[in-house]
Amino acid sequence: MRILILSFCVLFFFLSCNQSEKKAETKKEEMIYDMYQPSEMANLMNEMYAQNLKVKEDILNGIVPVEFPLDFLKIHSAEMSEFKSRNETFQSFSKLFIESEKEIFNTESQIPLEKRFNNTINLCISCHQTECTGPIPRIRKLLIK
Repeated sequence: MRILILSFCVLFFFLSCNQSEKKAETKKEEMIYDMYQPSEMANLMNEMYAQNLKVKEDILNGIVPVEFPLDFLKIHSAEMSEFKSRNETFQSFSKLFIESEKEIFNTESQIPLEKRFNNTINLCISCHQTECTGPIPRIRKLLIK
């Protein structure tokens, strides 16, 4: 009787171990990682942020920016995230943004440089209030106080 119970326990132990290994293998196979891939537009926005941060630092250091970054023009063609689209609001804001950004580099303008820069950043904030609100706190940090 003891041998029968012992045999049954050993058999049960081996079968349960084998089941656990199969479950672990199945779980490993099912795990698929969905890595975030920023869109071309998201990358462009990050580049624009970095460029405007540099412009802000230059202005604060008394350096007048003179060269408009042509990459900013990609705002009209950069591929957006799948769930976003170029609607009329975006089109209007992007045109205004380019005009405003170019005005920062206009050395003949009578408007103070800090005001031109802040107008551009406020335009960014206004656009982001209509669609993608997440970056607004970061964008506000660009404002010259």
